[in-house]
Amino acid sequence: MASVRLNRYLSMCGVASRRKAEELIRSGRVKVNDEVVRDLSVKVDPEIDRVEVDGREIRPPKRRYIALNKPAGYLTQLGKAPGGRKTLEDLLKDIPERVFPAGRLDYDTEGLLILTNDGELAHRILHPRYGLPKTYLALVRGRVSPQTVRRMLRGVELEDGFAKPDSLRVVRYEGKNTLLEVVFHEGRKHIVKRFLARFGHPVVKLRRTAVGPVKLGKLPPGKWRNLTAGELRALFSAVGLKYKP
Repeated sequence: MASVRLNRYLSMCGVASRRKAEELIRSGRVKVNDEVVRDLSVKVDPEIDRVEVDGREIRPPKRRYIALNKPAGYLTQLGKAPGGRKTLEDLLKDIPERVFPAGRLDYDTEGLLILTNDGELAHRILHPRYGLPKTYLALVRGRVSPQTVRRMLRGVELEDGFAKPDSLRVVRYEGKNTLLEVVFHEGRKHIVKRFLARFGHPVVKLRRTAVGPVKLGKLPPGKWRNLTAGELRALFSAVGLKYKP
């Protein structure tokens, strides 16, 4: 791990949020190499420097990479939510590391979420510059014609800019509805729902089935699993990083 700001390091280690970590530093509760540090600009190298908070040594947590099948009816956040609505915290049990979702799914959307405490990987999963595709199955109202599929593949202007899927195809027709597979490499808010509604086919049900090379597979709703070494190598490579076990 390269040198990082002290408040960020404390946050990465699960001690506190960055803002709370700043308060700890200002109050003189943090030591680096046995010296009290109050300067917020100080950086530390976890492989060299010894960091303590209230006399307790702080070490980087074990890196954790988790795939979760989020059911509909859960907020993509940790901790408690107003109104008693369920959050990811209700699904994540027996995980000692403090992980966070690399992306989000709407309250009524289900499917694959990757959670990790690796900030650099999470950033690259989220940022459209790295082009990591996210694959969705969308059940939409109406029968989507081949002509409409061709129009969709050309893209359309939305209220926040042009949107064009990486790929889109009809999986099957279900009565008066259509099941589509849609791939986008960007994560603008509600982009799949807004895009499909723009063509007169509002989404009835939405499920994310893959994030880059990581696939949801047969993971049951509400369950999580650790990513395999093979998935991690492929995921790191897809966003321009080298996986170090």
